[in-house]
Amino acid sequence: MQKSTLATGGRPAYRFIRYPAGIAALVLAILSLMSFKYANDAPGRHNTKKDSAANTKNFEGLLSGDYYDETVTDRSIFTLPPDIASFVLKFNKRENEEYGNMRDWGKPYFTLYDSILSANGVPAELKYLSVIESNLQSVNTSGSNAVGPWQLMSYEAKRFGLKTKGGYDERMSYGKSTEVAAKLLKELHETFGDWLLTVAAYNCGIGRMKHAIAQAHSKDYWKLQQYLPAETRYHVKKYIATHYFFEGGGGWTTITAAQAAKCRAAIAKASEQRSREYLNSTATAPVSGGYKSTAIIRSLAIDAILFNELNPAFDKTLAEGKTYSLKLPQNKMPLFITNRKQILEQSAELLLVESSPAKAGEGS
Repeated sequence: MQKSTLATGGRPAYRFIRYPAGIAALVLAILSLMSFKYANDAPGRHNTKKDSAANTKNFEGLLSGDYYDETVTDRSIFTLPPDIASFVLKFNKRENEEYGNMRDWGKPYFTLYDSILSANGVPAELKYLSVIESNLQSVNTSGSNAVGPWQLMSYEAKRFGLKTKGGYDERMSYGKSTEVAAKLLKELHETFGDWLLTVAAYNCGIGRMKHAIAQAHSKDYWKLQQYLPAETRYHVKKYIATHYFFEGGGGWTTITAAQAAKCRAAIAKASEQRSREYLNSTATAPVSGGYKSTAIIRSLAIDAILFNELNPAFDKTLAEGKTYSLKLPQNKMPLFITNRKQILEQSAELLLVESSPAKAGEGS
């Protein structure tokens, strides 16, 4: 299948190339060399029918909302323009079955990608670029000779020392190609300081991206996208949609740097407010004797960081024989009072373990 070539400095744009069963067998051979223990079917050719409804996300709920939650577990903080949100819905409904199957057969690849990308200081979520670049197929070759799961060009392979001659193209190696892709992504982010621009530049090239920024007089992707090739705009939308499918929502790589700054500020503000409210909803009780903070934390199932924030120097004060005004969340105090005896016994056991000869000799 033919693919168009972008302007100077750009990477080629392309469409996925589907290969017959013979190529799928070659994929299995390559995977065996990489020590991936795989199921009976080749990647992307699984015949197991699953309930596609199990993979359907409530994207309508994820694509709306404001920056209000203090954690990224609620991904509605990552909002999108309405037209992009509409695309995400349609794209993921269309790809639901294929992507649903990919959750299973793609696990070894995603695990590998997570490790390599993270080790290179790149968000692991950028692994979804490989999904839209090649559908995780190592033998994909575009009309402009971009090769492998990350669709690397020959000049990129040469720059990073990959071999492309002698009967084996290292761009087809999942491990080696991901190392190169991670370095390329890191370079692009260091240049533009924005993960959404990085995703776009991976497709159109650093030169084309700089030109678009200059034309738009802005580094906001949503303002400069009109100066990018249509293929690049589609590439970015597919990346966002794929991220939403596999992650259940957006993330730091699906929004602009300015949006990310607003998200972080809102998260910090909400976290501070929650902490203030939590600290004001406490109860106190005087304690003395052999209590250990570790025993209280375990018995009450309270967060250790929160306990230490509420009770600084707890162990030190009690070890000095002083009385301490123990502060706990109101809902935890009745539990402490009920279980004081057991907590004290657990504290004594911990003290014995800490002072045992075996423990004392660990450092010798």
